[in-house]
Amino acid sequence: MSADPRMTGLPRAVVELVHAGARALRDGQPPRAEQLLMQACMQAATHPEPLRYLAILQLHTRRAALATQTLQRALALAPGDALLHCDLGTAQSASGDIDAALASWRRACELDPAQPMPWFNLGRNLQQLGRTDEAIAALRQVNAIAADMLPAKILLGDALVHAGDFDEAASQYRDALRLHPACGDAWRGLSNIKTRALDDEDARALAAQLQRRDIADSDRVAMGHALGKLHEDQGRHADAHAAFVAANALQKRLTPWSRQAFEQFVARALAASEVLPSPLDPELGREAIFIVGQPRSGSTLFEQVLAAHPEVEGASELPDLGIVIQQESMRRGVAYPQWVPQATADDWHRLGRAYLDRTARWRADKPRFTDKLPENWKHAGILRAMLPGATVIETRRDPLETAWSCFKQQFYSQPHFANDPGDIAAHIRGSEGAMDAFRARDPARIRLHRYEDLLADPEPRIRALLDDCGLRFDSACLASHETRRPVRTASAAQVRQPLRRDTARASAYGPLLDPLRAALGRDRR
Repeated sequence: MSADPRMTGLPRAVVELVHAGARALRDGQPPRAEQLLMQACMQAATHPEPLRYLAILQLHTRRAALATQTLQRALALAPGDALLHCDLGTAQSASGDIDAALASWRRACELDPAQPMPWFNLGRNLQQLGRTDEAIAALRQVNAIAADMLPAKILLGDALVHAGDFDEAASQYRDALRLHPACGDAWRGLSNIKTRALDDEDARALAAQLQRRDIADSDRVAMGHALGKLHEDQGRHADAHAAFVAANALQKRLTPWSRQAFEQFVARALAASEVLPSPLDPELGREAIFIVGQPRSGSTLFEQVLAAHPEVEGASELPDLGIVIQQESMRRGVAYPQWVPQATADDWHRLGRAYLDRTARWRADKPRFTDKLPENWKHAGILRAMLPGATVIETRRDPLETAWSCFKQQFYSQPHFANDPGDIAAHIRGSEGAMDAFRARDPARIRLHRYEDLLADPEPRIRALLDDCGLRFDSACLASHETRRPVRTASAAQVRQPLRRDTARASAYGPLLDPLRAALGRDRR
């Protein structure tokens, strides 16, 4: 018999089938693995463990709905099995049923509170949903159970940053570095707390780690960005520039970006959305305020201002619009935006309702909400048919400042264009040109706001912003840094500070940024 207590009660032959199936899956032979595991399930129809292995295979082969059914069969045999509930949560999440997944992980935590994985899955997914306080509570449980679980420390640090608890967040990241001194995610987290500068000891530690040959490329990129930020804070701009250039050169090799494919996409999106059917309900989507534009263009600040309003929930960067569009593309078997000209008014209404259903949780307490995913500019052209009542706020910042800020920022999810000056300039030109065209088609709903204008004269610009969103003026928006809400972007620390006008950084680099200026078509002043 196997020493695995989960196999207790299984005949030796079935145990061997399960182990052989697991080996086949590990060796890249899913059909063989499925054949073996199906045999095990048939020979031990009243035991849950062969079913659990079969569900793992089904998840591995992207059959999440089938895996969910298999795990439910297993739970009918062992309803108090915490691991089965944990695995069921994973399958339900992969199927898109996140509420059921959260319930399964919570049940697993109740049944076996000493197991870290249910708490970790719960915390990670609550954090992705923007339920930061609940995520922090779950991730603290992981820390208490498994103090050396590195991913949990990083996630807890990130959640604490989003909640504005920067000191404890830094403590979590430094605990992670004690476990793994070359942990890029920990260095990225520390560096992104821009109100807490790294010091000379950190510089020595980073330099030493970057000399190692046995570290992952992703860690090397993150540490390079952290070192660049440290040098910049110390006024060593040549060293900072060199660190950023090296980090981005490596990242570009890892994640190349096609300027030609991007420009072709923009042209197709403009053409496909030029003529759209009149909406069935012109007010559909009035609840939504999209904030779009370039990364690092001030969008988080604009969202913070709006989230200070008593009628607005700041939801941060939501993936839902892109998911709805992607699901429609999969249903049609045609990539976006090729199918746009064939979509009817009924189709657009259905898609708009799907988006609003997915985002309903953000309207539980307040009638309006912000969706601040910058790359939603790609879909701004179809919103007049899909969500015609929604407001779209495009934020723009000085192009050089935007471009340089993108180049030197390691994002949670790195935009691939941000690793090369020419690519950044092409992205700015293409996206801003597209937004100009979209705004000309829908001027009442797509409005342009500039970051520098807000900093230079806050009150009239904030009044104009609120007016564009159909919101009455509220003085709380003038002190948005006092708003206590999770902020899930790299600007989490800055937007909790009073407005400052001295945010420009590019001029300090002088001729080092001439290649970037040239790509943007600007002369050095």
